[in-house]
Amino acid sequence: MLPIPRGTTYLRVMTKPPTRNTSGRGRRDLTVKVKTARGRRLSSKLWLERQLNDPYVARARAEGYRGRAAFKIMELDDKYRFLIPGARVVDLGCAPGGWLQVAVPRINSNADDPKKKVGRIIGVDLQEVDPVPGAEIHVLDFLAEGADETIKGWLDGEADVVMSDMAASSSGHKQTDHLRIIALCEAAAELAFDVLAPGGTFVAKVLAGGAEGELQKRLKQRFAKVANVKPGSSRADSSEKFVVAQGFRGREDT
Repeated sequence: MLPIPRGTTYLRVMTKPPTRNTSGRGRRDLTVKVKTARGRRLSSKLWLERQLNDPYVARARAEGYRGRAAFKIMELDDKYRFLIPGARVVDLGCAPGGWLQVAVPRINSNADDPKKKVGRIIGVDLQEVDPVPGAEIHVLDFLAEGADETIKGWLDGEADVVMSDMAASSSGHKQTDHLRIIALCEAAAELAFDVLAPGGTFVAKVLAGGAEGELQKRLKQRFAKVANVKPGSSRADSSEKFVVAQGFRGREDT
């Protein structure tokens, strides 16, 4: 496993809403331009401009999701069907909670449909996360010793799904960021090996960059099927993709 550098934090970036209404006055205003104010870096200007013009950011606000990442897990689950009623799910690095919002109705953890099995979802993160009805959220460093047993204790057993949209804090250097997120994904996979029930699913974000081969090899040894997917809701210029590993073969003897 690649070492995770000291001081590395992991997070799921929350969508930042604009500070004023930019809904516009007709179709000619579909693209928003942001002037570079004194003291604002060009990179900040470009980020804000991209956010204001991103249809998934607008859709997330309109539909009440905490970030555009919600649509990524929707697409993955629509294709691979791992968030089913009755499933026991662990969301690593769950802030700000968009994936939890999507999972709750799909696994029926709120028991809204009395005809379907009731699932459970545990969200863990280094930071406090605003409550999501139907989800149990805990502050936990999943890299800490004994984290796997802690999570299984919260679940009262093994998980059917372990999923992660975590990313290491950006260094501004593409290859460094790639190595960090691969190390983080490998650590998430190791935890999944410890908490998943046989037949379970592991879903995680990775960045393409050349160092993911060992991770892929490891997953193919432990799961019946491994797919690499770039959802349509991922930005076209992003190197992110998601690994979906299904059919966990069970823990190895130690």
